[in-house]
Amino acid sequence: MLNANSPLASGPSYSFATPPNQTSTNIKQHSFNPYTDNGGSTLGITGDDFAILAGDTRSTSGYNINTRYAPKVFKIGEDDGTGESAHIVLSVVGFAADGNALKERLNAIVKMYRYQHGKPMSVKACAQRLSTILYGKRFFPYYVHAILGGLDEEGKGALYSYDPVGSYEREQCRAAGAAASLIMPFLDNQVNFKNQYIPGSGEGHALEARKATPLPRAEVEQLVRDAFTSAVERHIEVGDGLQMLVVTKNGIEEIYDPLKKD
Repeated sequence: MLNANSPLASGPSYSFATPPNQTSTNIKQHSFNPYTDNGGSTLGITGDDFAILAGDTRSTSGYNINTRYAPKVFKIGEDDGTGESAHIVLSVVGFAADGNALKERLNAIVKMYRYQHGKPMSVKACAQRLSTILYGKRFFPYYVHAILGGLDEEGKGALYSYDPVGSYEREQCRAAGAAASLIMPFLDNQVNFKNQYIPGSGEGHALEARKATPLPRAEVEQLVRDAFTSAVERHIEVGDGLQMLVVTKNGIEEIYDPLKKD
């Protein structure tokens, strides 16, 4: 006969969900996330003989502002910080540390190409090389949305947009970052002329769609300002300053405009 105090009489002192000598209060879960989103937005628009990449300068972590001046648009292939030899621009938005690492890596590759071949790398070749860099890190990707801009072999504006693992395409305009969902519909309408029709060309479905044509530089610059002015009113991770890099045959021009700081 079993003793009343015997464990066999009262059954096991633990359930199958809780191993022996371990209670639920002692269980601790540890995790590490190497990524963070530092906010901000970028966009790019091309014209007949220029390309513009722009981004705001706010850097955030959640509801905190890290700094009010953190550029997201960079010159690629510049000599000693002067920018005289640069003819390609890159914008990165997302995780700032990954963005800086990607920018430095591409910048070094473009410089090495010029030193080894005695000529600058074309924007098309640079676009393919950037895709290779991103794809090579696909299992632990750069947590950024990149846009590359410059002038092609014919002197026309060229813009390439990327996903984090290297898929890319050439476009006339593209927005990325926190306020991309606010800015991209605006660009679709004003740059790609989506949902715009020629007055008097018909009625209802017979209306003729307006064909997308490159816009003049002054108009594009104002569209960029309007896009970010609207975005800062609706998104707390965008603001402080607007940085624009304009690529032309004469080089790269930088323009800075203040944005709302609240």
